[in-house]
Amino acid sequence: MTRQTKDRLISALVWLLCVMPLLLFVWQGFTGGLTANPIEYILRELGLWGLRFLCITLAISPLAKLLKMPVLMRYRRRVGLWAFAYVALHLIMYVAVDQQFGWSFIIEDIVKRPYITIGMAAFVLLVPLAITSANRIRRKMRVRSWRRLHQLIYLIAVMGVVHYLLLVKADIRSPLIYGGIVAVLLGWRLVMRFRVARPRPGSGAPSLDRPARSL
Repeated sequence: MTRQTKDRLISALVWLLCVMPLLLFVWQGFTGGLTANPIEYILRELGLWGLRFLCITLAISPLAKLLKMPVLMRYRRRVGLWAFAYVALHLIMYVAVDQQFGWSFIIEDIVKRPYITIGMAAFVLLVPLAITSANRIRRKMRVRSWRRLHQLIYLIAVMGVVHYLLLVKADIRSPLIYGGIVAVLLGWRLVMRFRVARPRPGSGAPSLDRPARSL
């Protein structure tokens, strides 16, 4: 098997794994597995999958370093775009199906319900990240500006956890688990950044003009 063929197979597998939740919804629809309230079930699951893919996106960098598999970084952008896709579908489901384009009720929800306010804000922050993921746009941006913009994913992941936590009123174990995962992934980045910024003995202070490493 040539390397090109292997890369194509891995790429196809990643794509299949990302689209699998949507295929699962279709299967559940045919087998009656969408619960007694399918709209609420799909709405919540789409949001959860958006949060899961955000966590996976954040986990790719540490996994690539710990497993010494830099090839994983090749798929980080794709997984991040799938995170955006699931969050966008979550929003579309809420606006078009759950609220049936009742804009007055939607605006009232955004103003009065903090978890919806935070969710909407997180989606707005995700939009420029998705747009600037295109190679054509990325090439037109300064590297440092692009990196700073895409560091918003850290804030977005935290907002996603808070959105989920405020949504759940009884059993908060699940959002706390996701909160722990996000905390570990962000904590790893802080540790790595501290190690990079700390000057080695005899090396002197780091240059202020040196661009920050991408994590």
